[in-house]
Amino acid sequence: MRKSFYLLLFLAVVGIASAYAQHGKREFRGAWMPTVTGEYTWKSEKEMKAKLVSELNLLEDAGINAVFFQIRPEADAWYNSSFEPWSRFITGTQGQNPGWDPTAFMIEECHKRGMEFHAWINPYRVKTSQNTVLSKNHYYYRHPELFFEYGGQTFFDPSRKESRDFICNVVIDIVTKYNVDAIHMDDYFYPYPKPGETIPDEVAFKANSRGYKDIGDWRRDNVNLLIKKIHDALMETAPWVQFGISPFGIYRNASSDPKGSLTNGLQNYDQLYADVLLWARNGWIDYLVPQIYWEIGNPAADYAELLYWWGDNIENCNYYVGQDVLRTASPKNFGTQQRAKFDLMRSNPNVDGYCLYPVKQIIANPGKYTTRLKTTFNRYPALPPVIKRFEGGKPDKVRKVKVVETGNGKVLFWSVKDRGDELHSPVKFCVYRFESKRDIDLDRPSALIKVTTDTFIELPDNENVRSCYYVITSVDRFNNESVKVVKKVKF
Repeated sequence: MRKSFYLLLFLAVVGIASAYAQHGKREFRGAWMPTVTGEYTWKSEKEMKAKLVSELNLLEDAGINAVFFQIRPEADAWYNSSFEPWSRFITGTQGQNPGWDPTAFMIEECHKRGMEFHAWINPYRVKTSQNTVLSKNHYYYRHPELFFEYGGQTFFDPSRKESRDFICNVVIDIVTKYNVDAIHMDDYFYPYPKPGETIPDEVAFKANSRGYKDIGDWRRDNVNLLIKKIHDALMETAPWVQFGISPFGIYRNASSDPKGSLTNGLQNYDQLYADVLLWARNGWIDYLVPQIYWEIGNPAADYAELLYWWGDNIENCNYYVGQDVLRTASPKNFGTQQRAKFDLMRSNPNVDGYCLYPVKQIIANPGKYTTRLKTTFNRYPALPPVIKRFEGGKPDKVRKVKVVETGNGKVLFWSVKDRGDELHSPVKFCVYRFESKRDIDLDRPSALIKVTTDTFIELPDNENVRSCYYVITSVDRFNNESVKVVKKVKF
């Protein structure tokens, strides 16, 4: 069986101390920053900004190049929304204006560091608890017929066209107001099943089954309709914005479908009614980040089995691996799981990168997990992979490259032509350094020293060399890279 093979591979890998699979120049390195957990609630603007900046600095230092910031945890807003009230997870009271815009702040701070900003929203959830007090102007009070209660929580009814229209309007409001790189949804579609409870949608199914005989097929189509609607609206309004999904780590077990994974757990397709492979196959999404949070060798859901299964079955979009920091770095693993997981990821040609959950644990550094990111696994910066639907394009190359002497040393400057084209204009730049002209190879990870939105870089003091070569390329929104421009710098 495949699982036995992966377990043997794991044991072999951890026995070889130097067996770190090296990443290429391109790798997606994300981090989830949840707000529904209350980590930022009741902080003043100054306190929250200081906390967010500190966290982003740490993530940058650890090599992270994309942030998934939760801006809509409960049909509410961490931004200036035209449709929904301010989130209670900012001030403690839903609808209370904090007096500043955390999303605008985070976008600016992420882009300043060359990081992508993925606007993380939950599509259907309205209350995480029945104790939640909704703002008096919440959409729930205007149209209570569009919602249902389940498991002590409140949700938009996915079967209602009005629900889909409203959620789509929220998305378009975000992408037209903010310079986000992506709209991101996690694993919460239909609610996770609760023992002894039934989703209260049988009346809606009988009234408008759209020809479906099975309620499961009908529920899946309800979600399909939302995903396609958002995709189509993004293509019309902001086609440069990516659309990504982070599903639960199991699509289907082999016991339910011979093509499923050798696992035994809850299933996206059957319990959450999320046919994520269909969305990828149809080109409705740009990336998938399955939450493969388990350990290598887990008897119910083996990390290695799932990593390969998703890689073999995802079509037509990028594939990033969702990883849980604490489960990987628990004391019983002593770092061996982290090393083995990175080896498996980086040796699999179908994997384009990873995303870590949550930022709180990255900061906590359990088992020196984050230290290893910085010193070993993410030793060099990385440029995210090209988004598949725009592979092959090239933005304009940089111009007017020059070195300027300042009181603090040399600074390398460049410029770029503004085409006024959101799809193809440069949004950031890669800077490489080589000892000699014959060494120039842009695929060498160690040569990439910076990914930046600035049009300059301060050069380090190079007293031990007489000259070196810097290479600058421009990068568009889909991470296509321009033709290189080489500048010799004398010291």
